[in-house]
Amino acid sequence: MGSSPLHCLKIGIAGAGGRGGAFRDACQSLGVHIHAVCDTNPQRLDAAAAQFGADQKYTDFGEMLAESNLDAVIIGTPMYLHAEQSIQALERGVHVMSEVTAAVSLQECRRLVQACKQSGAAYMLAENCNYMKPNVIVKEMVTAGLFGQTYYAEGEYLHELKELNELTPWRRRWQTGVNGVTYGTHNLGPILQWMPGDRIIAVCCAGSGHHYRDPRGALYENEDTCVMLCKLASGGLAQVRVDMLSNRPYGLTFKLQGTTGAYESAREHGQPDRVWLQARTRERERWIALDDFEDEFLPPWWKQHAPAALRSGHDGSDYYILLAFLETIAGRRPCPIGIHEAMDMTLPGLISQQSILQNGVWLEVPDTRIW
Repeated sequence: MGSSPLHCLKIGIAGAGGRGGAFRDACQSLGVHIHAVCDTNPQRLDAAAAQFGADQKYTDFGEMLAESNLDAVIIGTPMYLHAEQSIQALERGVHVMSEVTAAVSLQECRRLVQACKQSGAAYMLAENCNYMKPNVIVKEMVTAGLFGQTYYAEGEYLHELKELNELTPWRRRWQTGVNGVTYGTHNLGPILQWMPGDRIIAVCCAGSGHHYRDPRGALYENEDTCVMLCKLASGGLAQVRVDMLSNRPYGLTFKLQGTTGAYESAREHGQPDRVWLQARTRERERWIALDDFEDEFLPPWWKQHAPAALRSGHDGSDYYILLAFLETIAGRRPCPIGIHEAMDMTLPGLISQQSILQNGVWLEVPDTRIW
Protein backbone atom coordinates (compact mmCIF):
# COMPACT_ATOMS: atom_id res chain seq x y z
CA MET A 1 0.00 0.00 0.00
CA GLY A 2 3.01 2.29 0.41
CA SER A 3 2.68 3.74 -3.09
CA SER A 4 -1.08 3.35 -3.55
CA PRO A 5 -2.93 6.42 -4.77
CA LEU A 6 -5.31 7.73 -2.15
CA HIS A 7 -8.35 7.20 -4.37
CA CYS A 8 -7.61 3.45 -4.54
CA LEU A 9 -7.90 2.95 -0.79
CA LYS A 10 -11.02 1.13 0.40
CA ILE A 11 -12.23 3.24 3.32
CA GLY A 12 -15.18 2.74 5.64
CA ILE A 13 -16.89 5.19 7.96
CA ALA A 14 -18.55 4.13 11.22
CA GLY A 15 -21.13 6.54 12.58
CA ALA A 16 -21.64 7.82 9.05
CA GLY A 17 -25.03 9.27 9.91
CA GLY A 18 -23.55 11.28 12.78
CA ARG A 19 -20.05 12.65 13.42
CA GLY A 20 -18.54 10.38 10.76
CA GLY A 21 -20.62 12.16 8.14
CA ALA A 22 -18.78 15.39 8.88
CA PHE A 23 -15.84 14.07 6.86
CA ARG A 24 -17.85 13.94 3.63
CA ASP A 25 -16.63 17.29 2.26
CA ALA A 26 -13.03 16.46 3.15
CA CYS A 27 -13.29 13.08 1.41
CA GLN A 28 -14.73 14.68 -1.70
CA SER A 29 -12.09 17.42 -1.76
CA LEU A 30 -9.30 14.86 -1.42
CA GLY A 31 -10.77 12.60 -4.07
CA VAL A 32 -11.27 9.74 -1.62
CA HIS A 33 -14.00 7.21 -2.36
CA ILE A 34 -15.83 5.86 0.67
CA HIS A 35 -16.34 2.16 0.01
CA ALA A 36 -18.61 1.35 2.98
CA VAL A 37 -20.63 3.20 5.58
CA CYS A 38 -22.02 1.99 8.89
CA ASP A 39 -24.65 3.43 11.21
CA THR A 40 -27.06 1.76 13.64
CA ASN A 41 -29.90 4.03 12.50
CA PRO A 42 -31.21 2.60 9.17
CA GLN A 43 -32.70 5.92 8.03
CA ARG A 44 -29.53 7.85 8.68
CA LEU A 45 -27.55 5.03 7.10
CA ASP A 46 -29.48 5.27 3.83
CA ALA A 47 -28.96 9.03 3.70
CA ALA A 48 -25.24 8.68 4.48
CA ALA A 49 -24.76 6.01 1.82
CA ALA A 50 -26.34 8.31 -0.75
CA GLN A 51 -24.31 11.33 0.33
CA PHE A 52 -21.00 9.44 0.24
CA GLY A 53 -21.86 7.37 -2.82
CA ALA A 54 -20.81 4.30 -0.83
CA ASP A 55 -20.77 0.87 -2.44
CA GLN A 56 -21.85 -0.92 0.74
CA LYS A 57 -23.80 -0.05 3.86
CA TYR A 58 -24.11 -1.78 7.22
CA THR A 59 -25.86 -1.39 10.55
CA ASP A 60 -23.30 -3.64 12.28
CA PHE A 61 -19.65 -2.59 12.58
CA GLY A 62 -18.35 -6.14 12.83
CA GLU A 63 -20.14 -7.12 9.65
CA MET A 64 -18.62 -4.17 7.81
CA LEU A 65 -15.14 -5.24 8.87
CA ALA A 66 -15.77 -8.88 7.98
CA GLU A 67 -17.31 -8.30 4.56
CA SER A 68 -15.94 -5.05 3.09
CA ASN A 69 -12.22 -5.84 2.82
CA LEU A 70 -11.36 -2.35 4.04
CA ASP A 71 -7.93 -0.76 4.05
CA ALA A 72 -8.93 1.81 6.66
CA VAL A 73 -11.87 2.91 8.80
CA ILE A 74 -12.87 6.29 10.23
CA ILE A 75 -14.58 5.85 13.61
CA GLY A 76 -17.04 8.65 14.29
CA THR A 77 -19.29 6.77 16.71
CA PRO A 78 -20.14 7.66 20.34
CA MET A 79 -17.18 7.87 22.74
CA TYR A 80 -17.75 4.60 24.54
CA LEU A 81 -17.42 2.64 21.26
CA HIS A 82 -14.14 4.14 20.07
CA ALA A 83 -11.70 1.78 21.77
CA GLU A 84 -13.58 -1.46 21.13
CA GLN A 85 -14.19 -0.67 17.47
CA SER A 86 -10.58 0.45 17.01
CA ILE A 87 -9.37 -2.83 18.51
CA GLN A 88 -11.64 -4.86 16.22
CA ALA A 89 -10.28 -3.06 13.17
CA LEU A 90 -6.64 -3.26 14.22
CA GLU A 91 -6.96 -6.99 14.85
CA ARG A 92 -7.99 -7.35 11.19
CA GLY A 93 -5.07 -5.23 9.99
CA VAL A 94 -7.34 -2.29 9.14
CA HIS A 95 -5.92 1.22 9.67
CA VAL A 96 -7.89 3.32 12.17
CA MET A 97 -8.64 7.01 12.55
CA SER A 98 -10.66 7.38 15.74
CA GLU A 99 -12.59 10.35 17.02
CA VAL A 100 -11.82 11.59 20.53
CA THR A 101 -11.49 10.44 23.18
CA ALA A 102 -9.48 7.28 22.44
CA ALA A 103 -11.10 5.33 25.28
CA VAL A 104 -13.34 5.74 28.33
CA SER A 105 -11.44 3.56 30.83
CA LEU A 106 -7.89 2.62 31.79
CA GLN A 107 -8.60 -1.00 30.92
CA GLU A 108 -9.68 0.01 27.41
CA CYS A 109 -6.47 2.02 27.04
CA ARG A 110 -4.37 -1.02 27.91
CA ARG A 111 -6.23 -3.20 25.40
CA LEU A 112 -5.98 -0.56 22.69
CA VAL A 113 -2.24 -0.08 23.17
CA GLN A 114 -1.74 -3.84 23.03
CA ALA A 115 -3.80 -4.09 19.83
CA CYS A 116 -1.68 -1.37 18.23
CA LYS A 117 1.54 -3.18 19.19
CA GLN A 118 0.31 -6.44 17.69
CA SER A 119 -1.20 -4.96 14.52
CA GLY A 120 0.61 -3.95 11.39
CA ALA A 121 -1.99 -1.25 10.84
CA ALA A 122 -1.71 2.41 11.82
CA TYR A 123 -3.77 4.10 14.51
CA MET A 124 -4.41 7.86 14.58
CA LEU A 125 -6.47 9.96 16.96
CA ALA A 126 -8.56 12.58 15.14
CA GLU A 127 -7.89 15.50 17.47
CA ASN A 128 -8.96 18.38 15.24
CA CYS A 129 -7.82 21.19 17.55
CA ASN A 130 -4.21 20.36 16.70
CA TYR A 131 -4.91 21.49 13.12
CA MET A 132 -6.80 24.73 13.77
CA LYS A 133 -4.95 27.66 12.23
CA PRO A 134 -3.99 29.58 15.41
CA ASN A 135 -2.77 26.41 17.10
CA VAL A 136 -0.68 25.48 14.06
CA ILE A 137 0.90 28.95 13.93
CA VAL A 138 1.78 28.82 17.63
CA LYS A 139 3.31 25.36 17.18
CA GLU A 140 5.54 26.64 14.37
CA MET A 141 6.58 29.63 16.48
CA VAL A 142 7.43 27.31 19.37
CA THR A 143 9.51 25.18 16.99
CA ALA A 144 11.31 28.32 15.79
CA GLY A 145 12.27 29.09 19.38
CA LEU A 146 10.30 32.32 19.78
CA PHE A 147 8.73 31.18 23.06
CA GLY A 148 12.01 29.91 24.51
CA GLN A 149 11.29 27.00 26.84
CA THR A 150 7.55 26.56 27.28
CA TYR A 151 6.62 25.65 30.85
CA TYR A 152 3.00 26.64 31.53
CA ALA A 153 -0.27 26.39 29.60
CA GLU A 154 -4.01 26.68 30.14
CA GLY A 155 -6.91 25.31 28.15
CA GLU A 156 -10.67 25.71 28.57
CA TYR A 157 -13.44 23.77 26.87
CA LEU A 158 -16.74 25.45 27.78
CA HIS A 159 -19.66 23.93 25.90
CA GLU A 160 -23.11 23.84 27.50
CA LEU A 161 -24.62 20.52 26.38
CA LYS A 162 -27.72 19.95 28.51
CA GLU A 163 -30.11 19.91 25.54
CA LEU A 164 -27.73 17.87 23.39
CA ASN A 165 -27.45 15.35 26.24
CA GLU A 166 -31.07 14.44 25.65
CA LEU A 167 -30.69 14.15 21.88
CA THR A 168 -27.58 11.97 22.21
CA PRO A 169 -27.99 9.96 25.44
CA TRP A 170 -24.43 8.65 25.30
CA ARG A 171 -23.26 12.17 26.16
CA ARG A 172 -25.46 12.13 29.26
CA ARG A 173 -23.72 8.93 30.33
CA TRP A 174 -20.10 9.47 29.28
CA GLN A 175 -19.58 13.24 29.21
CA THR A 176 -21.79 14.59 31.99
CA GLY A 177 -22.49 11.28 33.78
CA VAL A 178 -18.92 10.84 35.06
CA ASN A 179 -17.22 13.24 37.44
CA GLY A 180 -13.89 14.73 36.43
CA VAL A 181 -12.47 15.76 33.06
CA THR A 182 -14.30 13.55 30.57
CA TYR A 183 -13.44 15.45 27.38
CA GLY A 184 -10.03 17.02 27.75
CA THR A 185 -8.26 16.13 24.49
CA HIS A 186 -9.35 19.32 22.70
CA ASN A 187 -7.19 21.22 25.17
CA LEU A 188 -4.43 18.72 25.78
CA GLY A 189 -3.78 18.11 22.08
CA PRO A 190 -2.56 21.63 21.27
CA ILE A 191 -0.93 22.11 24.69
CA LEU A 192 1.22 19.00 24.32
CA GLN A 193 2.28 19.90 20.80
CA TRP A 194 3.47 23.24 22.19
CA MET A 195 5.58 21.36 24.74
CA PRO A 196 7.42 19.02 22.34
CA GLY A 197 8.86 15.84 23.79
CA ASP A 198 7.02 16.35 27.07
CA ARG A 199 4.23 14.34 28.69
CA ILE A 200 1.94 14.62 31.69
CA ILE A 201 3.18 12.50 34.59
CA ALA A 202 0.61 13.35 37.29
CA VAL A 203 -2.74 15.11 37.68
CA CYS A 204 -5.10 16.32 40.36
CA CYS A 205 -8.71 17.40 39.82
CA ALA A 206 -11.38 19.33 41.68
CA GLY A 207 -14.89 20.47 40.83
CA SER A 208 -17.18 23.42 41.54
CA GLY A 209 -20.17 21.44 42.81
CA HIS A 210 -23.54 20.52 41.31
CA HIS A 211 -25.99 23.26 40.31
CA TYR A 212 -28.06 21.80 37.44
CA ARG A 213 -30.53 18.95 37.04
CA ASP A 214 -31.47 16.99 33.96
CA PRO A 215 -35.09 16.87 32.68
CA ARG A 216 -35.79 13.90 34.96
CA GLY A 217 -34.76 15.94 38.01
CA ALA A 218 -31.47 14.14 38.61
CA LEU A 219 -28.28 16.03 39.38
CA TYR A 220 -25.57 15.58 36.77
CA GLU A 221 -22.80 13.35 38.09
CA ASN A 222 -20.20 15.63 36.51
CA GLU A 223 -19.60 18.74 38.60
CA ASP A 224 -20.34 21.88 36.60
CA THR A 225 -16.74 22.96 36.14
CA CYS A 226 -13.88 20.51 36.61
CA VAL A 227 -10.33 21.79 36.74
CA MET A 228 -7.39 19.45 36.22
CA LEU A 229 -3.82 20.43 37.07
CA CYS A 230 -1.21 18.55 35.08
CA LYS A 231 2.44 18.14 36.10
CA LEU A 232 4.75 17.55 33.15
CA ALA A 233 7.89 15.43 33.01
CA SER A 234 9.93 18.59 32.34
CA GLY A 235 8.64 20.17 35.55
CA GLY A 236 6.13 22.36 33.69
CA LEU A 237 2.47 22.79 34.57
CA ALA A 238 -0.79 22.83 32.61
CA GLN A 239 -4.31 23.62 33.71
CA VAL A 240 -7.39 22.30 31.92
CA ARG A 241 -10.96 23.40 32.64
CA VAL A 242 -13.86 21.46 31.16
CA ASP A 243 -17.46 22.63 31.66
CA MET A 244 -20.37 21.18 29.69
CA LEU A 245 -23.16 22.27 32.03
CA SER A 246 -22.86 25.92 33.05
CA ASN A 247 -25.17 28.40 31.32
CA ARG A 248 -22.81 30.54 29.25
CA PRO A 249 -21.57 31.06 25.65
CA TYR A 250 -19.31 28.47 24.03
CA GLY A 251 -15.61 28.90 24.56
CA LEU A 252 -12.45 27.05 23.52
CA THR A 253 -9.47 29.02 24.77
CA PHE A 254 -5.75 28.61 25.35
CA LYS A 255 -2.81 30.27 27.05
CA LEU A 256 0.88 29.45 26.74
CA GLN A 257 3.87 30.78 28.65
CA GLY A 258 7.52 30.36 27.75
CA THR A 259 10.73 31.93 28.90
CA THR A 260 10.72 34.43 26.00
CA GLY A 261 7.10 34.59 24.88
CA ALA A 262 3.44 34.25 25.77
CA TYR A 263 0.22 33.48 23.88
CA GLU A 264 -3.43 34.08 24.71
CA SER A 265 -6.29 33.07 22.44
CA ALA A 266 -9.34 35.27 22.13
CA ARG A 267 -12.22 34.59 24.48
CA GLU A 268 -14.88 36.13 22.23
CA HIS A 269 -15.46 35.63 18.51
CA GLY A 270 -14.08 38.53 16.49
CA GLN A 271 -11.41 39.40 19.04
CA PRO A 272 -7.75 38.83 18.09
CA ASP A 273 -5.56 36.02 19.37
CA ARG A 274 -2.41 37.66 20.68
CA VAL A 275 1.24 36.99 21.46
CA TRP A 276 4.04 38.72 23.29
CA LEU A 277 7.52 37.84 22.06
CA GLN A 278 10.69 39.14 23.65
CA ALA A 279 12.57 38.98 20.34
CA ARG A 280 9.88 40.80 18.36
CA THR A 281 8.36 43.30 20.80
CA ARG A 282 10.22 46.35 21.98
CA GLU A 283 7.59 47.31 24.53
CA ARG A 284 7.31 44.77 27.35
CA GLU A 285 3.60 45.53 27.89
CA ARG A 286 2.55 45.36 24.23
CA TRP A 287 0.73 42.39 22.75
CA ILE A 288 0.77 41.65 19.02
CA ALA A 289 -2.04 40.06 17.03
CA LEU A 290 -1.20 36.45 16.16
CA ASP A 291 -2.51 37.10 12.64
CA ASP A 292 0.51 39.34 12.06
CA PHE A 293 2.66 36.19 12.00
CA GLU A 294 0.48 34.13 9.68
CA ASP A 295 2.48 34.76 6.50
CA GLU A 296 5.73 33.87 8.22
CA PHE A 297 4.73 30.88 10.30
CA LEU A 298 1.63 29.25 8.82
CA PRO A 299 3.23 26.22 7.09
CA PRO A 300 3.01 25.75 3.33
CA TRP A 301 0.91 22.58 3.63
CA TRP A 302 -1.78 24.51 5.53
CA LYS A 303 -1.79 27.35 3.00
CA GLN A 304 -1.76 25.00 0.02
CA HIS A 305 -4.88 23.13 1.09
CA ALA A 306 -6.77 26.04 2.69
CA PRO A 307 -9.28 26.67 -0.15
CA ALA A 308 -10.47 23.05 -0.02
CA ALA A 309 -9.99 22.60 3.71
CA LEU A 310 -12.14 25.56 4.70
CA ARG A 311 -15.14 23.91 3.03
CA SER A 312 -14.84 21.15 5.64
CA GLY A 313 -15.81 21.26 9.30
CA HIS A 314 -14.16 22.83 12.33
CA ASP A 315 -12.51 25.67 10.40
CA GLY A 316 -10.84 23.24 8.02
CA SER A 317 -9.24 21.07 10.68
CA ASP A 318 -11.33 18.01 9.73
CA TYR A 319 -9.73 18.15 6.28
CA TYR A 320 -6.18 18.34 7.63
CA ILE A 321 -6.80 15.43 10.01
CA LEU A 322 -8.03 13.25 7.17
CA LEU A 323 -5.15 14.32 4.92
CA ALA A 324 -2.60 13.41 7.61
CA PHE A 325 -4.25 10.03 8.14
CA LEU A 326 -4.34 9.20 4.44
CA GLU A 327 -0.71 10.21 3.98
CA THR A 328 0.21 8.04 6.98
CA ILE A 329 -1.47 4.89 5.68
CA ALA A 330 -0.07 5.53 2.19
CA GLY A 331 3.43 5.51 3.73
CA ARG A 332 4.16 9.15 2.96
CA ARG A 333 4.73 10.37 6.53
CA PRO A 334 4.92 9.18 10.15
CA CYS A 335 1.65 9.22 12.03
CA PRO A 336 1.38 12.64 13.75
CA ILE A 337 -1.01 11.51 16.50
CA GLY A 338 -0.29 7.83 16.99
CA ILE A 339 -1.25 5.57 19.87
CA HIS A 340 1.15 7.04 22.44
CA GLU A 341 0.20 10.63 21.61
CA ALA A 342 -3.45 9.56 21.80
CA MET A 343 -2.84 8.10 25.26
CA ASP A 344 -0.95 11.23 26.36
CA MET A 345 -4.14 13.18 25.57
CA THR A 346 -6.66 10.65 26.90
CA LEU A 347 -5.15 9.17 30.07
CA PRO A 348 -4.84 12.41 32.10
CA GLY A 349 -8.62 12.90 31.94
CA LEU A 350 -9.27 9.31 32.99
CA ILE A 351 -6.88 9.65 35.93
CA SER A 352 -8.55 12.96 36.86
CA GLN A 353 -11.77 11.01 37.35
CA GLN A 354 -10.02 8.96 40.02
CA SER A 355 -8.48 12.07 41.60
CA ILE A 356 -11.75 13.95 41.99
CA LEU A 357 -13.24 10.94 43.80
CA GLN A 358 -10.32 11.12 46.23
CA ASN A 359 -10.71 14.82 47.09
CA GLY A 360 -8.23 16.02 44.51
CA VAL A 361 -5.21 13.90 45.40
CA TRP A 362 -2.31 13.93 42.93
CA LEU A 363 -2.18 10.66 40.96
CA GLU A 364 0.40 9.31 38.55
CA VAL A 365 -0.45 9.14 34.81
CA PRO A 366 0.87 5.93 33.22
CA ASP A 367 3.39 6.08 30.39
CA THR A 368 2.15 3.71 27.68
CA ARG A 369 5.58 3.65 26.06
CA ILE A 370 6.72 1.28 28.81
CA TRP A 371 3.56 -0.83 29.00
